[in-house]
Amino acid sequence: MSDYNNAIFRLATEAEPEDYTGEDGLLYCGKCRQPKEAYFPEGKSLFGRDRHPKECDCQRKRRETLEAADRERKHREEVERLKRKGFTDPAMREWTFENDNGKCPQMHNAHSYVERWEQIKEENHGLILWGNVGTGKSYFAGCIANALMEREVSVCMTNFALILNDLAASFKDRNEYISRLCSFPLLILDDFGMERGTEYGLEQVYNVIDSRYRCGKPLIVTTNLTLEELQNPEDTPHARIYDRLSEMCTPVRFTGENFRKATAQAKMERLKTLLNRKESL
Repeated sequence: MSDYNNAIFRLATEAEPEDYTGEDGLLYCGKCRQPKEAYFPEGKSLFGRDRHPKECDCQRKRRETLEAADRERKHREEVERLKRKGFTDPAMREWTFENDNGKCPQMHNAHSYVERWEQIKEENHGLILWGNVGTGKSYFAGCIANALMEREVSVCMTNFALILNDLAASFKDRNEYISRLCSFPLLILDDFGMERGTEYGLEQVYNVIDSRYRCGKPLIVTTNLTLEELQNPEDTPHARIYDRLSEMCTPVRFTGENFRKATAQAKMERLKTLLNRKESL
């Protein structure tokens, strides 16, 4: 038996101070009282030995703990990679269910979207999140994105202003760029309708949405446009875009207070309190 194989057996069955040899001649764990060795089937041997290492309960628990820690480490690394790749704004990382203030009446739909993701993906269900400014549309979409990334689902959340800038900067790789957007299981386009309405811009918006439509993957769009504006476009280029969106996405209206104004008002009141507070002598 080689020194290498001897080392393997020695490490596998290395005795702790409290271990002992049982009546059957095998090494036992002094803590859990389970054998750390087992005999080969009768007449069998390996490298001249009649026994092989066996996990006792203590060793199994240590191994499972280490494996669980390793899986969690790899999971966190993958989630971090997805968020670096999928978010165009680091602030989006904070748009989570855990940070939700509970004031958005539509948030239960975001939970349901994540919980039923496999079916939603298979049936290609998209959303148009529309309503007044500051009613939580982007946060709603961000919660879905973060929750799916925590499940190691690749999501891209961006906007057409950035997309158009990227396309203009990489004219030769335009098709490759759009293909990459279509590779994500879920694409979220934030603040749709805020991009410049040039002929070139509208054509590229249509190309992105049409490509997403043809690849058969879900799309979520947030917009300050009203449903009436989406259903009654001002011209043919907008009609082509809105028709595609209507085919792909179900509209969800966002109502309620303007959270941004409420936050700004609260900050202003807090500042007034701080400025008017008399310092104690």
